[in-house]
Amino acid sequence: MCGIVGIVAKSAVNQAIYDALTVLQHRGQDAAGIMTCDEGRLFLRKSNGLVRDVFHTRHMLRLKGNMGIGHVRYPTAGTSSSTEAQPFYVNSPYGISLAHNGNLTNADVLKEDVFREDLRHINTDSDSEILLNVFAHELQQLGKLRIGPDDVFDAVAAVHRRVRGAYAVVAMITGYGIVAFRDPHGIRPVVFGRRETAQGMEYMVASESVAIDALGFEFVRDLEPGEAVFLGLDGSLHTRQCAEAPQLSPCIFEYVYFARPDSIIDGISVYKSRLRMGERLAKKILRVFPDHDIDVVIPIPDTSRTSALQMSYELGVVYREGFIKNRYIGRTFIMPGQTQRKKSVRQKLNAIELEFRGKNVLLVDDSIVRGTTSKQIIQMAREAGARKVYFASASPPVRHPNVYGIDMPTAAELIGHNRDEAQIAEAIGADWLVYQDLDDLVEAVRQGNPSIQRFDTAVFDGHYVTGDVTAEYLARLEARRADAVRFHGDDDQDAIDLHNTNTAQH
Repeated sequence: MCGIVGIVAKSAVNQAIYDALTVLQHRGQDAAGIMTCDEGRLFLRKSNGLVRDVFHTRHMLRLKGNMGIGHVRYPTAGTSSSTEAQPFYVNSPYGISLAHNGNLTNADVLKEDVFREDLRHINTDSDSEILLNVFAHELQQLGKLRIGPDDVFDAVAAVHRRVRGAYAVVAMITGYGIVAFRDPHGIRPVVFGRRETAQGMEYMVASESVAIDALGFEFVRDLEPGEAVFLGLDGSLHTRQCAEAPQLSPCIFEYVYFARPDSIIDGISVYKSRLRMGERLAKKILRVFPDHDIDVVIPIPDTSRTSALQMSYELGVVYREGFIKNRYIGRTFIMPGQTQRKKSVRQKLNAIELEFRGKNVLLVDDSIVRGTTSKQIIQMAREAGARKVYFASASPPVRHPNVYGIDMPTAAELIGHNRDEAQIAEAIGADWLVYQDLDDLVEAVRQGNPSIQRFDTAVFDGHYVTGDVTAEYLARLEARRADAVRFHGDDDQDAIDLHNTNTAQH
């Protein structure tokens, strides 16, 4: 995933955006960028690496202005070049910079249209740059020297008519303010907050509420699907529904894995939803394995801790921390190559032998995607002396590729594709494997906000909420990935994917 932030304030925003990006660092560790605006001039710093490595004192001093946007990014399609880092910028009209979280499913068609009809040039392989140029073109079509919030909203409405897929966007219009908008299905999250100061009201938008909280802003609400919010330089706030038929369908994987547990997304506490996942999975274990011989429940840090703790309570089995995590190693889902990923697991986790030796252990993880990391962790448990190793996944089998911003590009790479649970257990080396049922997962999340009628659960059931993902589309993606692997080599194959996609590698 990516993380986005935008702030319009009464004083310099460089430090605030930096702080927000560190809070959102879990959404992308490959690159980071900040662009600010001061009296009509733009200042940009972006590069590969963690937030703390990209921005030094000399960079921060140059990021002047009371308005700015920021972005953190994971590895993208076949390259980790800093040219793919965001925000992106176009000078016409007005000077617009943009950062984006998600993935456009009609990017190829849009890129052709932008070139042939809009007469605009795309300089990278990122669909975020395509989205920026579509928005800029629609704003330019208004033909106005000066614009207001309604003009911006008209441009966003035109973007919704042209663009398909998942997108949470923050864009800065030089001399005017910041606009943020969400796709008509609300697949990717974006929230906004406010803070009253002696100089006046300040506003902030971000991918997750935790960034709003951490900076001392008051959380206002999530953006509705298809809605846009405009934060004016004069301290004004304007909102408008810009989509014709919006239907909230948030990505359920945000609750399973991506979002921080202290975030609230679309009215649902991520932490509470993970507690309920653990409760429901434990009840399933008691149904299907009533005479279980589990001695200890051990989470695979960090995301599964919440579910594992509740599972131990429901099962009446002791909970223990059996793996210690090296916090100076990045999340394995963004490691650029399979060889590096395998090596990183041993560097990242170390087993506490006393918690495993002679015990029947239930390992709990949030999900199993390719299965390579799960297999290694099970082997580590056996080497630490576990008598039996059971494995529980807080989510159902991942059987289908994701096209909305998660790097699961081909079904063949997924361990759950064309395998039943017994075959998956054998493949990862578990003595027994249990998955969460999809209905239980949906209800565990929905319980936090019963008004949500639908979630994006495509990776589990193959039902793509945008309605434009066909077998032919998926076949083209698979062929494109195969070509990229041949060009870049096998060692980089897990990094070569759709741009604006993310690797959930557990």
